[in-house]
Amino acid sequence: MVSGLESIELSTLILIVVAGFAAGWVDAVVGGGGLIQLPAMLLVPGISPVQALATNKMGSIFGTTTSAVTYYGRVGPDLRTALPMAVIALAGSFGGAVLAANLPASVFKPIIVVALVAVALFTAFRPNVGERTRLRHTGHRHYLLACLIGGVIGFYDGLIGPGTGSFLVIALVSAMGYAFLEASAKAKIVNVATNTGALLFFVPHGAVLWGLGLVLGLANMAGGYLGARTAVNQGNKFIRIVFLAVVGALIVKLGSDIWQDSFA
Repeated sequence: MVSGLESIELSTLILIVVAGFAAGWVDAVVGGGGLIQLPAMLLVPGISPVQALATNKMGSIFGTTTSAVTYYGRVGPDLRTALPMAVIALAGSFGGAVLAANLPASVFKPIIVVALVAVALFTAFRPNVGERTRLRHTGHRHYLLACLIGGVIGFYDGLIGPGTGSFLVIALVSAMGYAFLEASAKAKIVNVATNTGALLFFVPHGAVLWGLGLVLGLANMAGGYLGARTAVNQGNKFIRIVFLAVVGALIVKLGSDIWQDSFA
């Protein structure tokens, strides 16, 4: 069993712990912690992109589980929506991970950037969106839409990953009518499932570096706990501001990747 800690210098390990803590905090508030955590993982000597993605998922599941439990205890999100959404998201994430092993993520990145720009503009120019919960649908339409969102974004998480929580939050706010705080609480439950779905594929294929994943997970757990408490205490306006900052960073990151790929 490979731990991933064999050839890591202390300075690199400290950087990964700090990145894991920061990623856990960002993920708990609004998602997008992969922007911080995944690049840090790629600094590990000899690590492959698939190992980095798989170990990142292992670390993230500690943080998302911690923040989901914290949100549940303090916000009490409706599990009748969150649980079916999570089950479909798990299946979607597994499918995305299968495709990630056979298809380069660069194929999808331009589409994701366009979607992120649209999300940022929508949120920036509608300052009242997400202030309070006003459900747009009821009954079967509500649950069908939740499952559709879970399946599509779960697939994205297994395939590419960064920004999954942000996509979940904005979909729950804009398409379903939840306030930012409740959307973040539900997003964490679904995010646990998407991480699990990806790991169901990566673990049997031996892609997880277990020792490094455990260190990353403990740091992510601490950040996730603090981030969830911060979000609950600060409320919807704070989450909206962090959301716009994270989406902006995602646009810059993925746009830079596309630029570099075009000249590779």
